[in-house]
Parts: sequence; structure tokens; C-alpha cells
Amino acid sequence: MANPNSQIPGLFRQIRANNFLQDLCHFIPSPGTASICILLYIFLGLLSVMTVCGNVLVIISITYFKQLHTPSNYLIISLAVADLLVGIVVFPMSMSFPLSSCLYYRDIFCKIRDSFDVILSSTSILNLCCISVDRYYAVCKPLIYRTKINVHVVGIMILMSWGVPVLVAIGFVIAELNQEKCKENCFYDCEGSCLIDALISTTLACIFSFYIPVIIMLSIYLKIFLVAQSQVKTIHNATCQSKRSVAAVSKMERKATKTLAVVMGVFLLCWSPYFLCIIFQPLTYDATPIAAIETLNWLTLSNSMLNPFIYAFFYSWFRSAVRLMLSGKIFRDTEEVKSKLIA
Repeated sequence: MANPNSQIPGLFRQIRANNFLQDLCHFIPSPGTASICILLYIFLGLLSVMTVCGNVLVIISITYFKQLHTPSNYLIISLAVADLLVGIVVFPMSMSFPLSSCLYYRDIFCKIRDSFDVILSSTSILNLCCISVDRYYAVCKPLIYRTKINVHVVGIMILMSWGVPVLVAIGFVIAELNQEKCKENCFYDCEGSCLIDALISTTLACIFSFYIPVIIMLSIYLKIFLVAQSQVKTIHNATCQSKRSVAAVSKMERKATKTLAVVMGVFLLCWSPYFLCIIFQPLTYDATPIAAIETLNWLTLSNSMLNPFIYAFFYSWFRSAVRLMLSGKIFRDTEEVKSKLIA
């Protein structure tokens, strides 16, 4: 990512990029600094462990039980794999080479970190977008769901979810190389011309990696919500208006509303602040505070930890599979154990 700031605070010119958080603790001495840094590392480490464990449980649950081998769950596996790699690769690298330090010091490690970050985070977003398409056909067009969302279609979705982020990452690398050549070769108004190129590449990357998927997801989930409301009213009118049937319909309506609100609410809460900062940062004259950059970056990564809870814990089969795994019954490999998943 190109650095849009022309002025870097004097303190951070002295901070090495090889381990930003450790250097920050060293350059800002105070009685409580060491304790704060230790607690920060522990918190980020726990965040990484929770991300890995949650997504591993999702992957094992779907791969072990054959009745869960459905096109819809293949999308969930793809999402879990992307989020798992975020926890294994991006989290540790972000702790060693944070975004804020890489904004100012572009060495090979920062470029590797940025490439993995862009690929895996964008893959996670696009998988969420594909899941919303799957839910659209399941709720809004159930009669043609099995013909439209089959193994081949899901395979294409997964391929695009992983292929597009790779192309975006390659575009980032090419844009950064061109920016470096621009700074080396130009002799007049280098800052302005090179900054425009960086702004264009960053804006395009944000549009394809975030804004287009978000618009698709918001439109689809709004359509699902409206269709669900219409179905609930139909069921409500078709019943005998008994108290039990009215209560059941109201419960369905509340559950559908709550699920959609949680899905989109958590996603937008984690990702919107970061991408809004990227878009508006070049338009401001003041440098974004270093703490704000780090906080927004880690907020986006935390979405990979929350996805298993949002997209898996809403399903009863996942809760049943986790109980079987934690109790050790999954290792018996009997039909009786596997049948308990459905029950």
C-alpha cells in the first residue's frame, strides 16, 4: 500500500520496521509500557489461536460427516480455509511486521506480508459474497435451488473467490513497482504525479475487493429479508390464527431478522472503517494516527475469527458436530455416531 502522507512524525522515523511493536515499547519508556506491550501480544496471540481453532472445527465438521458434503457447505469450507490461513499466516506476520511500519518502510518482508494480507482477506470477503448468493437462491428461489447451485457452479464460485484476490495482489505489486520507478525517474513534481498513480491503484483495488462485494451482499440480504417477511405473512394468513401458530411465525420472523442483522452488522463493523480510511486518507492533509491505523487493521483481521461463530454456530449441525468432537465420540467412526448429527 502506498503511503499518502508526506510528513512522518519524527519519533517514527527512528522506529525500525523489523519489529514495530517491540521498538515502539522501547522508544516510549514508561512504568506501564512493558506490561501494556506484553498484554497486547497476549491478546493478539489469543486472537490468532481462536481464529485457527474455530475454523479448524468448521473444516473438520464438514469434511468428516458425509451428510454435510453439500455445495452450500463447500462454500463454508472455502471461507474457513481462507480464515484459517489468516490466523496462521497473516496474524503472526502482522505482529512482526505491522501495517503502520510497512507504510513507511517497504522491505521484502512487508511486501510478502501485504500480499498474503490482500489475498487471504479478499478471498474471505468474496467467499462471504458467494455464501450470500447461495442463501438468496435457497430462500428466494427454492424450487430451482438445486439446479442453479450445484457442485460445478460452487466450484466456479470458489475458483473466482481465490483467483480474483490473486490478480488484485499482483496488481498491487505491479503498481508499487511502477511507483518506485516513477520516483526514481521523474525530476519534477514527483510527489504529485506518483501519488496520483498510487491513489488510482488503491481505489481500484478497494472497489473490486470490498465495495462491489459489499453492494452485492447488501442487495442480496435485503432481498432475502423482504422475501422472508413475505413468506412469514403468507404462512401467517394460511394458518388458523391459533396462538401457537402465531407464536411460531413470530419466532421465525425474529430469527431471520436477527441472523441477517448479525451477518451484515459484524461484517460492516469489521471492514468498513478500514476501507473508508483508505479511500479518504489521501484527501486529508494530516497523517492518520499510528494507533488508529493499527486498530483498524486488526479489526479487519478479527472478522476471520468471528466468521466461524456467525456462519457456523447458526447451524445446528455444527453444534452437534462440535459436541461429538469434544466428547471424543467422533473417533469411534460408527454409523450410530454419524447419525446423531442429523438427530
